[in-house]
Amino acid sequence: MSAHRDLTIIGSGPAGLTAALYAARANLKPLLIEGLEAGGQLMLTTNVENFPGFRDGIMGPDLMAEMRAQAERFGTEFLHGNVTKVELGRCPIKIEIGDDVHYTESLIIATGASARLLGLPAERKLMGHGVSTCATCDGFFFRDKPIVVVGGGDSALEEATFLTKFASKVTVVHRRDSLRGSKIMQQKAFSNRKIDFAWNSEIDEILDTSKGTSPA
Repeated sequence: MSAHRDLTIIGSGPAGLTAALYAARANLKPLLIEGLEAGGQLMLTTNVENFPGFRDGIMGPDLMAEMRAQAERFGTEFLHGNVTKVELGRCPIKIEIGDDVHYTESLIIATGASARLLGLPAERKLMGHGVSTCATCDGFFFRDKPIVVVGGGDSALEEATFLTKFASKVTVVHRRDSLRGSKIMQQKAFSNRKIDFAWNSEIDEILDTSKGTSPA
């Protein structure tokens, strides 16, 4: 099957949805290809405090739901799926999504980023079983337990701060001796008595303690 569009947008994070909103209001009737992880990284984010219009902050998934509904209201069409091939050297541009083929006069690529994993063998095996990339989704399941957060940027510090609502203690493991996050996020983390830091450290292995293996 094939379709021809004036404008197609690849990516459904804040950038893609903003482009869709403006394009739809300009009567371009855009097609937005969401990808398999619709909504982007904000779907894995807790309280967003730096988005204009929400003085008390807004949860990442709630913000993305509002942005999607707004773009849809003005005529954006959404397609769930992953782009497998794009031919940019031709006009119209050819886009393949599995067996489906779409043609477009203009293309906006707003694919953003995804959660960075450590690359350890047990990481994906234990995803959802003690390992998570979403504090909002899984923090509740670890109430009154110690939790480790890996990283030193804003995402890690935001997740660590949020997890103190549930955890008995949160340890931020960072491979350097100073954080990369913004000053305001650092101040929040340093002032939280439930957060401590393992400096100049890296995770070598993740062990499944549910099978009787003791952590090293």
